[in-house]
Amino acid sequence: MTESSNKAACILIVEDEAAIRTLISFACAAAGYEVKCAESAIKAQSIVDNNPPDLVLLDYMLPELSGVDWLEKLRANPKTEHLPVIMLTARGSETDRVKGLNAGADDYIVKPFMPRELIARIQAVLRRYQFQSQTGEENQNVEVVCGPLTMNEASFEAKVDGEPLSLSAKEFKLLLVFAKNPERVYSREMLLSLVWDNAYVDERTVDVHMLRLRKQLQGTRAENLLQTVRGLGYRAHIPEQS
Repeated sequence: MTESSNKAACILIVEDEAAIRTLISFACAAAGYEVKCAESAIKAQSIVDNNPPDLVLLDYMLPELSGVDWLEKLRANPKTEHLPVIMLTARGSETDRVKGLNAGADDYIVKPFMPRELIARIQAVLRRYQFQSQTGEENQNVEVVCGPLTMNEASFEAKVDGEPLSLSAKEFKLLLVFAKNPERVYSREMLLSLVWDNAYVDERTVDVHMLRLRKQLQGTRAENLLQTVRGLGYRAHIPEQS
């Protein structure tokens, strides 16, 4: 990302501890970003409603409404479902990481962290979303069809036999990888690179998102579309028509 694009990007910091909020603000401002701050999810929601930022740095534990709960609300709202969000938290257990990523976080950073690492993570997430925005117009009418599944890259819509699926941004990108290349086997490492850009998450993250996708497909003609290839990874398999 260029310096000019850094300056154009607005970062919303949602953190209830003033000292940490100040530290993060300084690091982001020094990197050329516009900075906005909120000490609660309630105040952050007001900022998002009135002037949406380009990315949110979100603390896990917040007063009134936790960061994870607020993130789930963002992802459930069509206006903010694709808003880039990085979680910042002292809760670094695997369970907490999975919960944060499962709620829709694009990345998960455990405190304490180095400012340079934080800026690198911000740049990586913004690059991914910037690329999606630039290519969205080209893909406006491009649909990917995989058996009964149809996906539109521009609108982030996925349907099975015309019925829409409710997917997070990461779930959509993961499913799209398989839909574009049915029968190809992807290892967890490959999927982390393609979907998460190796954003410091472990292979368990892939398994969690695959489980969620399978639950979404249950009861549809695509419920057996995603298959586990023992010892190798996952693939999309389209049964032959009898």
